[in-house]
Amino acid sequence: MKVKSLFMAAAVTAAGLASLITSPAAFAQAKEQFYPLLVYRTGPYAPNGTPWANGKQDYIKMINARDGGINGVKLTYEECETGYATDKGVECYERLKGKNGGATVFDPQSTGITFALTDKAPIDKIPLITLGYGLSAAQDGMIFKWNFPLMGSYWTGADILVQHIAKTAGGYDKLKGKKIALVYHDSPFGKEPIPELQERSKMHSFDLQLIPVAAPGVDQKAAWLQVRQSRPDYVMLWGWGVMNSTALKEAQATGYPREKMYGVWWAGAEPDVKDVGMGAKGYNALALNTAGTHPKVMQDILKYVHGKDAGTGPKDEVGSVLYTRGVIIQMLSIEATRRAQERFGKGKVMTGEQVRWGFENLALDQKKLDSLGFAGVMRPLSTSCADHMGSTWARIETWDGAKWNVQPTWYEADEQIIKPMVKAAAEKYAAEKKWTRRTAADCQS
Repeated sequence: MKVKSLFMAAAVTAAGLASLITSPAAFAQAKEQFYPLLVYRTGPYAPNGTPWANGKQDYIKMINARDGGINGVKLTYEECETGYATDKGVECYERLKGKNGGATVFDPQSTGITFALTDKAPIDKIPLITLGYGLSAAQDGMIFKWNFPLMGSYWTGADILVQHIAKTAGGYDKLKGKKIALVYHDSPFGKEPIPELQERSKMHSFDLQLIPVAAPGVDQKAAWLQVRQSRPDYVMLWGWGVMNSTALKEAQATGYPREKMYGVWWAGAEPDVKDVGMGAKGYNALALNTAGTHPKVMQDILKYVHGKDAGTGPKDEVGSVLYTRGVIIQMLSIEATRRAQERFGKGKVMTGEQVRWGFENLALDQKKLDSLGFAGVMRPLSTSCADHMGSTWARIETWDGAKWNVQPTWYEADEQIIKPMVKAAAEKYAAEKKWTRRTAADCQS
């Protein structure tokens, strides 16, 4: 009888362990916060998508290794390959949203995927972080409760480029009669800045020329033939991945001066220029963040992750432009979770809805950024119920043939232009979707 009882007890114990391993509820009991990671490590955009993804993953690993997670809650993740395709992105979202107790937040890594998920997020109660991309109108948190285009949108980026060009030209009055060409990725991403540039062209009487490039952007002969024929005074490059290096090579072949070219912040990383080298010298791009391994956060990643042979990618990638941006995105996701814990319970696993509140109540001043190891990496950021962006600042960086040099001047997007556009676009979106604008009382919940 005793032997039989021992076998029965062992069987019960084994069954209990099995349920702990397989049950989603067990993950919650084990205090694990799940971050699904949509990535594209394959396809024409892989050289840019890979360091972005590696930065996010390495930051999660570092927080677990250095801090033990968030107030004792370990962080888990799972990647899903989208290939930058919207349909695959939606499939990944559907597959991961309910895993391991539920998704914390999604970073779609694509404007097209963001468009597709914007209607799903309110139903599933999962926030979307779209740092520097996505719907520009989503800055209006009173309409877009679940979207967080933190640190800037394509409208703020376009506005800052016009400001900088006007400054270099000697004033806004000097833009009258000038030609500014937008060479853009023919996708939701590339089309997004057009309304803001059209508004600015009306204000300053410059001729805006729109030149689309079919994805992925390896064939730009027709586009640069247009540039050669019209000879614009400035070219804005709204590209991604292979499109950027191809554009710079075409500009070199056409004889268009690279110092008259200005890229969005997704056209200002190492993969965009390294194969062009001196041929891209003088090319400018927006900079949302600095690069390099000197910030403490990068030193901690090198120590706690790569120093333990646990790095996701090569060690020499740490601190590159897009790797750093991935680190920033994951930091903001984790800090939103930490902020949520302050309200809903420290040491507890947060739901997507609770983390949404955390995103809406971020307050990262310089002191806080310094304590997180991000001194000099980015501007302070503060969100609210009405403002889901938190910061609209950026700088200009210039390629010297070997490295990016970030100019010291910070530009802030002109809210007198941006805010009316955001409100009008948000109201239009809400009317089409039959959404209602939140009230101040709604913001308290």
